[in-house]
Amino acid sequence: MNLIHSDFGKGIVKLKVEDIDDLWYLSHIIDIGDLVKGKTTRKVKIGEGENAKTVKKTYFLRVEVEKVELGEQLRLNGTVTEGPEEVPKGSYHTISLSEGEEFTLEKPSWLDYQKQKLKEATEKKFSFLICVMDREDALFALSKRRGFEILLRLKGDVSKKSEGVVAKGDFYQEIINALQSYNERHNPENIVVASPAFFKEDLHRKISEEELKKKVILATCSSVSENAVDEVLKRPELNDAFRKSRSREEKLLVEDLLVEISKEGLVAYGFKEVKNAVDAGAVSTLLVGDNLIRELREKGEYEALDAIMKQVDLLKGKVHIISSEHEAGKKLKGLGGIGALLRYKLEW
Repeated sequence: MNLIHSDFGKGIVKLKVEDIDDLWYLSHIIDIGDLVKGKTTRKVKIGEGENAKTVKKTYFLRVEVEKVELGEQLRLNGTVTEGPEEVPKGSYHTISLSEGEEFTLEKPSWLDYQKQKLKEATEKKFSFLICVMDREDALFALSKRRGFEILLRLKGDVSKKSEGVVAKGDFYQEIINALQSYNERHNPENIVVASPAFFKEDLHRKISEEELKKKVILATCSSVSENAVDEVLKRPELNDAFRKSRSREEKLLVEDLLVEISKEGLVAYGFKEVKNAVDAGAVSTLLVGDNLIRELREKGEYEALDAIMKQVDLLKGKVHIISSEHEAGKKLKGLGGIGALLRYKLEW
């Protein structure tokens, strides 16, 4: 996301959406009651009687947000507060944000966790190119802030020989060519090559380009599959590198929560328990699943959760929104979609 202009004193930022991940961030930054101004289309009726027809016209409108819906686009439903005379104030309209759109967002005040989310979205995206492979298959994926994206599957033909494993038709070279191509296209921070047994070491030795080789981290996986990609994300040899990745950070936070639960330590989970902890001022770190936010918004019951997040922010606690598209988010969902690490233990 491109931050074109900001004036937090007035609560105003101007932004440009650069990819679909930005929409996820915006869905957790934009609140009910915020003002969003941007270019949008609206159907208008021209003429009267039999000659009347409906056409789409482009306007710059400002809308006070009443509902936030995330799909292929980010749909912001609300009432018009500013626009041309032909668009009545108070009428309902939906501003849809997608890649390439510029818009202005105005808030009464910006909370610390919202500023942090904006910072994450506007800083350089951190990604890993992942290749899980063996002597017959290779699967390429790109880690994203919301999990990972499968890029390519390669099928090879490798036979065993007494002295080792030999790739027929230069299967290893096919893999290296793909790594070079995706490295040039996506410029990832690191390239993770993982395999069962010793295939990864064999491949690594065959990489001749030093700049490419410097980026490679070797890891172990049990198979060549999408599950193996998620398995690689948890390998201990990758911890230092993956701490820079948002999805990895979220996994570590949820793991901390689960450790505290296992020892009945400084933890609360489930909406009621967390609310009680927040009311007591005991929460140091709040974890909220994006699926819970989406569910409560759809039910029109988001206000209570919003109040909890604002109260934690006010008391200088940290608020983290956890994506439900990877394993950590699914584990948090199993705990009711919300959990908290505490400053001190509470007697329930």
